[in-house]
Amino acid sequence: MKAYLLRTYGPPENLLLSDVPTPTPAAGEVLVRVRATSINPYDWHHMRGEPLAARFTPGGFGKRRPLQPIIGCDLAGVVAATGPGVTLFQPGDEVYALVKHGAYAEFACVREDLLAAKPRRLSFEEAAAYPMAAVTALQAVRDDARLTGGRRLLVNGASSGIGTFAVQLARAAGAEVTGVCGGRNADLVRGLGAATVIDYRTEDFTKVARDFDALLDIAGSPRVTAARRTLRPQGTYVVIGGKAGRWVRPMDHMIGATLIGRFGTRRVVITDTHIGPSSARNLTELAGLTDSGEVTPVIDRAYAFAELPAAMRYVEAGHASGKVVVTVAA
Repeated sequence: MKAYLLRTYGPPENLLLSDVPTPTPAAGEVLVRVRATSINPYDWHHMRGEPLAARFTPGGFGKRRPLQPIIGCDLAGVVAATGPGVTLFQPGDEVYALVKHGAYAEFACVREDLLAAKPRRLSFEEAAAYPMAAVTALQAVRDDARLTGGRRLLVNGASSGIGTFAVQLARAAGAEVTGVCGGRNADLVRGLGAATVIDYRTEDFTKVARDFDALLDIAGSPRVTAARRTLRPQGTYVVIGGKAGRWVRPMDHMIGATLIGRFGTRRVVITDTHIGPSSARNLTELAGLTDSGEVTPVIDRAYAFAELPAAMRYVEAGHASGKVVVTVAA
């Protein structure tokens, strides 16, 4: 099979399209023929091995070289074979999954408990836009912000992959949503359900937005103390990401937010995206919301498998609106 191998940390050019043996599913595993994948900050952080501080934390990157030669966490495809003990899926089933690594390949072995049935109304490319971004958004909106009907949510980074899902999920929960994004994406964010849009290029949302029940900070652009002023006294500041950096960022932003959150009445929560049986359950929930028409993916660009490094470069540049997907096999 064809797969992108990453032997050393560095730029997208370090991803080398290579011939490797097709894996054989072990007990409890499913062999998926990958039809599509997508690009996430999670993936290029692992490609770059940055922030460097993550190389020295438990569960982080390899200190000198990648621990996994095949990266990629989003996949959508068709079950090709099953290992011993698999009961939930059979060859021919259309599935999608959030995995730690291995999606940038024509085939991937995936634990049965990580898989979910692909939303019926989506193409493989559309389904591949979901796993990391949509699961993160669902956890942030449902579990961390604890949004219910009638509450007010502010989303900083509303036109991002996570943000486009978060706006829709909050709207489906009955919340009133205000999105922060660049002016060119204002109509997109309104179309997803935001009642109000703030253009961060012309207005500092920390100075004009007030009395929100929750803030989802995906962009990580404001100072934590300024961001918290947008919230009601019992509001919740949900930190999802932040600006990337070579040494520590966005880890320093998350650590700082956690420390500041110990003071005052406003909660500070870091969204920790779980990759495991719970993520498969979340994908099943998302499939239901999608097939009912409440959630739909926003695709900025689609690339062929041979163009995956170019897709990575585009996402690294930070200009994508919604998700960038890659067709692996027709």
